[in-house]
Amino acid sequence: MQFIKKTSSSRSIVGIVTKLVLLLLVFFLIVFLLNKIDFPAPKKDIDKTIPNENFKIVK
Repeated sequence: MQFIKKTSSSRSIVGIVTKLVLLLLVFFLIVFLLNKIDFPAPKKDIDKTIPNENFKIVK
């Protein structure tokens, strides 16, 4: 059996580009679907007073 070395790297470049395009397509699809979901906004305003005793002066 004779060893044949393949010197053409065009097949590996096509594979890498294909995987990269598929990865980007999946990423944009996920972002698009998350944008379509209507998350409810909080109905109650958050009002919390912080006393002045907790603040420290740093010089």
